[in-house]
Amino acid sequence: MHYDLTTLPNGLRVITETMPSLRSVAVGCWVDTGTRDETPEEAGASHFLEHLLFKGSETLSSRQISETFDAMGAQSNAFTSQEYTCFWARMLDSDLDEGLRLLGEMLQRPAFRQNEIDSELQVVIEEINMNEDDPNDVAFERFHETVFAGHPLERPILGTRDSIRAMKRDDLLGYWQRRYGAGSTVIAISGSIEHDRAVELVGRHFGDWTGGAVHHEYRRASVARRVSVVHRDTEQSHLVLGGEGMSREDERRYAFEVLHLALGGGMSSRLFHTIREERGLAYAVYSFKMPFADVGAWAVYAGTTPAQTPTVLGLIREELARMAADGITSDELKRAQGNLRGSLALSLEDPNSRMVRLGRQELTGGEHTSVDERIARVNSVTESDVQLVAEQMLSGPFVMGAVGPFEASDLEEFVT
Repeated sequence: MHYDLTTLPNGLRVITETMPSLRSVAVGCWVDTGTRDETPEEAGASHFLEHLLFKGSETLSSRQISETFDAMGAQSNAFTSQEYTCFWARMLDSDLDEGLRLLGEMLQRPAFRQNEIDSELQVVIEEINMNEDDPNDVAFERFHETVFAGHPLERPILGTRDSIRAMKRDDLLGYWQRRYGAGSTVIAISGSIEHDRAVELVGRHFGDWTGGAVHHEYRRASVARRVSVVHRDTEQSHLVLGGEGMSREDERRYAFEVLHLALGGGMSSRLFHTIREERGLAYAVYSFKMPFADVGAWAVYAGTTPAQTPTVLGLIREELARMAADGITSDELKRAQGNLRGSLALSLEDPNSRMVRLGRQELTGGEHTSVDERIARVNSVTESDVQLVAEQMLSGPFVMGAVGPFEASDLEEFVT
């Protein structure tokens, strides 16, 4: 993997990767702030700002921003996570200057007009309403809140209706002033771009920005057995069962990735084969992991009819116990390694995926590794490596988030 990195005099980092066969560029402005950095009174501020910065700057209205992006045929959007916020755009290489101008206006000079705050507040409330109407989303959120209870990662990205309605202009302005700045931002560009040209354009549109690096509160999570249920008379129960995982840069992460592919990462995985293919008990069943800077979590999701919930949860616990005791087979190891090799290569054929990889790794302090380096690490994973990780990760304590026509007491046996 070849990339170029320059830090401007104001502390802003510019990282690029050239893909000379393309005519497009993907740009991401990665800000080192997310849900974990909010105070209780600011719950949802990171995500609210993601919306609000598209509402216009001191010199541009929201309509002018959207019309200019549309006139270029560009794609633009943003997303917020627990650890960072990214504003991105993809456009023709010849439009990069104008695209960076728009992004620079949005990030450095947001208007915070009261009427736009009021209207966007209602949009965020509607997003919360939509999320709460989706039982699948609610089950995931309940699991996340439960596994990270008492930790800065516990809070939902969207905030709550109460926290959003209570948020004032000064709260949003203060959060932006405290967390957004040149020293807390990485601009990643991938595609048809030369690094020196990228540095020149970023310097033109972001070179006067000020602000230093920001602080995060890092600490271990204290995971305890618990079931969190939202009682609803649904046709399908939504179940998320898991526990504590590992942090983002844990040296065991490649073995953990292999473990998850064998457990529930595809159509040949154990859970998919046992629960869907053999028994027909679920349409969707899979495992996943959530790595962060200081902690992590893993879980299995399954959606099934309420009457089959005990059977499905019993099968999941049986498979977890079997894998913790015996690890995986040599055939499963080979399939998982092949899957990871192919997925890594395919993900790098898209400039947006490369931009995301560049920006996220640089912002979070991760290692920039080539495909060949990552494949070598995947290939070095052994059955004994996976066995050890399985023993450490899959033996509990277990946590569950669920939505369905039952109470927490009905499911407690599956986390003991």
